[in-house]
Amino acid sequence: MQFIIKTLPVCFILFLPIIAISQSTYLPEGHKHQQLLDRLDIKLQRNADLNVLTPKPISRKIAVRIAEEADSMGLADPGLLTDVDVYNIHNLRMNNSEWATGDKSSFQSKKPLFNTFYTTKANFLEVDAPDFFLALNPMFQPRISFEQDYDGDMIFLNSKGLNFRGLIAGKVGFSGYISENQERGPSFVMERIYREHQAVPGVGYFKRFKNTAVDYFDGRGSIDFTAAKYIDIQFGYDKNFIGNGYRSLFLSDFGNSYLFLKLNTRIWKLNYQNLFMELTPQYVRGSDRLLDKKYASIRHLSVNATKWLNLGLFEAVVFGRKNNFDFTYLNPIMFLRIAEQQNGSPDNALMGANFKANVAGKFQFYGQWLLDEFKLNEVRGGKGWWANKFGYQFGAKYVDAFTIKNLDLQGELNIVRPFTYSFRDSVADYSHYNQPLAHPLGSNFREIIGIVHYQPVPKLRATGRIILWEQGEDPAGENYGSNIFKLYDTRSGGDYGYTIPSGIPAKGVNAQLHLSYELKENFFIDGAVLFRKYRVENMPNLDRDATVASIGLRWNMAFREYNF
Repeated sequence: MQFIIKTLPVCFILFLPIIAISQSTYLPEGHKHQQLLDRLDIKLQRNADLNVLTPKPISRKIAVRIAEEADSMGLADPGLLTDVDVYNIHNLRMNNSEWATGDKSSFQSKKPLFNTFYTTKANFLEVDAPDFFLALNPMFQPRISFEQDYDGDMIFLNSKGLNFRGLIAGKVGFSGYISENQERGPSFVMERIYREHQAVPGVGYFKRFKNTAVDYFDGRGSIDFTAAKYIDIQFGYDKNFIGNGYRSLFLSDFGNSYLFLKLNTRIWKLNYQNLFMELTPQYVRGSDRLLDKKYASIRHLSVNATKWLNLGLFEAVVFGRKNNFDFTYLNPIMFLRIAEQQNGSPDNALMGANFKANVAGKFQFYGQWLLDEFKLNEVRGGKGWWANKFGYQFGAKYVDAFTIKNLDLQGELNIVRPFTYSFRDSVADYSHYNQPLAHPLGSNFREIIGIVHYQPVPKLRATGRIILWEQGEDPAGENYGSNIFKLYDTRSGGDYGYTIPSGIPAKGVNAQLHLSYELKENFFIDGAVLFRKYRVENMPNLDRDATVASIGLRWNMAFREYNF
């Protein structure tokens, strides 16, 4: 049966392109145009493409279509877009030129290198021939950092690699990303890697480098095509994100990539996504060996209830069996919980709902409600029953705040009760490769996030971010519901009395100021200052402080963040 599961996506790839319609690759994680798309989502307010885009990443084709529509609307309404918006729209079209329409002469370089490289401003090597498009770009991100009152070795990041994307006959899209990295992060990052999770945030597997640093590869790729007019298919090894906020309680891109098959259906006012994932259960690092696998199935349905209000439903099941895919969950229809009950409820099922409302062309309000387990009478009883496992998010965005052009604000609240995402066995918890699939804190926390984006001129971007959180720490050998990798039937406090935070109260703050200047197209100089403080009540041996200043260069890569 496992042979069938491995072979099924390959069959899709080999045979469905015969009837495929034009297909696009997807914008990468952390791309520089995300803030523009967030702004257009709010400013256009009634854009059908943007309204349903709770699942991410977004396809390049749709991103260009949105940008060109915004450009046309800006011509009709001069007050809609700022000069920086207009620049960013042109830049988005140039960086996704295979889907741009109209005049593209401004995309061309005046002095190509050896008449071969940088024939266009955006891509190191670009081939745009009949029935074939290819864009290839080298990547690097050298960075050095200095941590105050830290006596360890120098903090650094050395990343280099290559990314590419292409189209074959306008029907099949493909993309790849491979980087080789050496990193010694701030002290709290290395503690998370070596002592807490045995995995690099955002990546997973690593080797030791110079005793106190890590060495790792980050490889991603996918093949994409449209099997019918309204159905997109993507098979790859990468990350996905479901939500409109900085965090997601459903599925985030904080952890490692994974093998997946994604079916996305968009028709009328609906966007419906099926995601089948092969994951790695928690494990203990050791000698090289074949790691076990587990499987998950995720659904998300998004509907434009009105032209400014989008509502969504989410569900997920993580199979509680190693190396065993259950064909019951191949059913593409919602309500996986029914199938899970038919199997005898051996798996970890989660459900949720979300909303997004664009108001007055200036504001966006969004939220998520995640339900793991729940009994209304226990909630009403107010005794803190352990199995009332749920979380919720509420956030707001404000663009061109206080009439200051290109100043955008965002605030977000996330609260997750103890034992959410955990399970009664070590396979079916909501995790992958020793990291949470949703929020990096796990559970048993409350968190407030504030973000300021400012782009006063096209080349300069400034981002300020502060994260405040409170969470329960577990005394040695006990379980109060923060660590999703601990079995929930090993809880230490009985059945009642679980509040936020349960266990030993701990408080943290992570604040960062990041300045970025684009010297040449997709080539940045970055400067950042990060301050982190963590305090555990009556346990000063667990207190952690870090003040880190960084400077570096970045070429065709997203800025590496430590946002936990």
